[in-house]
Amino acid sequence: MKIVQFTIPITETGSVVVQHDRLPFFYNYLHRHEEQQITLIIKGEGVLIAGNYTQTFQPGNIFVIGENQPHILKSDPHYFQDPTADAAEAIHIFIDPHKRLADLLRIPEMAGIKRFLDNTGGGLQMPDSFTSEAEHFIRKISAEEGLERLTAFIQLMQFCSARVTGWKSLSTGFSAASFSDTEGMRMNDIFHYTMEHFHEDISLQQIADVSHLTIHAFCKYFKKHTRKTYVEFLNEIRINEACKRILSNQFDSIAAVAFSTGFNNTITFNRVFKKVVGMSPTAYIRHYRKKLKY
Repeated sequence: MKIVQFTIPITETGSVVVQHDRLPFFYNYLHRHEEQQITLIIKGEGVLIAGNYTQTFQPGNIFVIGENQPHILKSDPHYFQDPTADAAEAIHIFIDPHKRLADLLRIPEMAGIKRFLDNTGGGLQMPDSFTSEAEHFIRKISAEEGLERLTAFIQLMQFCSARVTGWKSLSTGFSAASFSDTEGMRMNDIFHYTMEHFHEDISLQQIADVSHLTIHAFCKYFKKHTRKTYVEFLNEIRINEACKRILSNQFDSIAAVAFSTGFNNTITFNRVFKKVVGMSPTAYIRHYRKKLKY
């Protein structure tokens, strides 16, 4: 058993591969591939896990996933409860800078693009202020073939490397190589169980049972392979969900958000929220309500 190793179907005629998914929900397994990946979310919401980094995703988000970086776009639970065709849609672009694009990236004019691609190993998220223009390039890449597709891809990379600022790193100092193939499915089971039961009181015994380890062995295992404790990971999943509910106004009070996302009291919720987000829940609400007015 291992992390699912994707083999991207590289064609004989193209160096830039496009996959346009229209599915009831996104691919549901932790996986990785040799190619770098650029993803535009068109429809669907959920949680992105890249290495040991977690955050929510929503339509309009653009992510760059590094080569061999374990990742999963886990759709929210309601996508599985009532599957609907085309409920999840994304355009994925796959490239391998070390093979088919290697010669192109060696020419002097491509130096800036090469530096950008060389620095995406931990994953990146494009700031929202640039995604509308980038989406135009991504849709053009998807629509074109041959030289026109390659030209549109170079335009996207020039935009990303020369004009986009404030990229958000998806790296927390965790090396993707820390996940060996033989451990991948165990981590996949842990991630899935956590994302499906985060609103419950998950004990260390429960999650250790999921991984078929003793509590002591599980704690050492999880810390070794994610550089964080399981409680820290669980709290990040809970806070990500709390942020989604706050932004969508799906709550009656902060206390209601806290209890619905698995916290036993608002004091702990407020403390963890500030640690993960960098501001209190109240400040977070004020900040985003102010943004929505503009």
